This record gives sequence, structure tokens and C-alpha cells, in this order.
Amino acid sequence: MLGRGLAQRRYDRNALGSEAAKRHKDTLGAFGLGDEDLAAWQESDQPDEAFVEWLVDRVARRPTGSWARQVYGAEDVHDFARRAILDALALGPADHLLEVGCGGGLLLRDALVTGASVTGLDHSEEMVVLARERAPGADVLLAKAERLPFADGAFSAIAMSVVFFFLEDPVGVLRECRRVLRRGGRVAVYTTGPDLRGTPAAPEPIASEGHFYRDQELAELARRAQLREVSVRNERGGQLLTARA
Repeated sequence: MLGRGLAQRRYDRNALGSEAAKRHKDTLGAFGLGDEDLAAWQESDQPDEAFVEWLVDRVARRPTGSWARQVYGAEDVHDFARRAILDALALGPADHLLEVGCGGGLLLRDALVTGASVTGLDHSEEMVVLARERAPGADVLLAKAERLPFADGAFSAIAMSVVFFFLEDPVGVLRECRRVLRRGGRVAVYTTGPDLRGTPAAPEPIASEGHFYRDQELAELARRAQLREVSVRNERGGQLLTARA
């Protein structure tokens, strides 16, 4: 009887594991992810309740895997944000740009065309490799936004493209940006407003792991970081925050 009970418990666990694997496979499929990503989740050996956080990391917060390389290396990824940021910063040969959360490096590549010196950082090892491939003239580092590995006043401009949404300490990051900017240096941040929550721009479960701010709230974060000339432009839910050090 004891042996049959143990076997039943093992069967129950295996059945539950199989059901979870099917559920996770369906969720991954909704984001265009496949067997490689399901295997990566299973190999992570994390509890089932950690799946959403793991998924958001893999898809957006710390992109990983062949799907991530394809998406973040595509010409049209976040092109609307890239254009808005570069238009706002109006870079030239005298500038030194830092992009925080550079992803696949397309903004870095386009910034190089202006003649500016260009530096990028990301906390995804795979994105650092991809950015170095896409923007070979840029200096790209593995680092975190919360502790920028640069001297005070090292840059004339800072960009963040669809990164701010994930920051746990946005004011702290903006203070770090102010620290590494020269006096009068420009900041341009493109992020997703709350009106886009639950849309393809911020789908679940990614939306549940992010932070949304109304225009005035976003501007107030920049002011709390002691940035000046703060402005927020909202176009159909996409927010462009600009400011100066």
C-alpha cells in the first residue's frame, strides 16, 4: 500500500509538470518563442510561480536566446522611439552619447552617423554582443543603469529607449544620469504610458512587471532627480521625456 501511494504521488507530480509545460509552451508561443525557450525555462529549475518573471526577463528586461537576437536586431524594432530620441537630442560631432539599455545597438549605430562619440550599456550579455556587431564604432559595456561605471560629467547626451518602464528606482537612475552628464547635457527617454497597458505595446504578462506613469508623474520623477527644463510629449500613449542637467 505504501509503495502504491508513493507511485501515485510521483504520477501526480509528473502530470502536474506536464500540464505546466503545456501551459508555459502556449504562453511562450504567444510571444513567438519556441522549444529552445521552453528548454531554457526547464533547465533554469525555477519554481512554477517564477515563470512570469523569467519570461519577462527573457523577452524584454534582459533579452536572451535566438528569438531575442532576431527581434532586437531587426531594423524596425522600436524605430518610433529611436527616431523620437535622436530628433530630440540633435547630436553632432561635439557630442558624446550614452545609451542606457542599448539592446541590439540600432540607436547607437544611427547616432554614429551624426559624428558623435557613442557609448552603450546593457545588463544582457547577449544584447551587448549584438550591439557590438550592429554598431562596431561604439563602445558597449555590460553594466547596470543603477550604477553607471563612468566619471562625473563624461557625456553630453543620454538616451533610454523603452527601458524606463522596467526601472525599480527611476529617480536613482535619473540621478546617475545627471551625475555623468556635463552641465547643460541633454536627456531623452522614451517610455510606454498607462493608456497602452494591455495593448501590443505593453501586453500581459509584461505589463504586470513594468511601471507606468502619467505625463505629470513622469515629469516629476525627472524633477526629483534635479534635472531641469523637463518636458513630456505624449503621442498616442508613447511618452518622450526630455530634460537637461
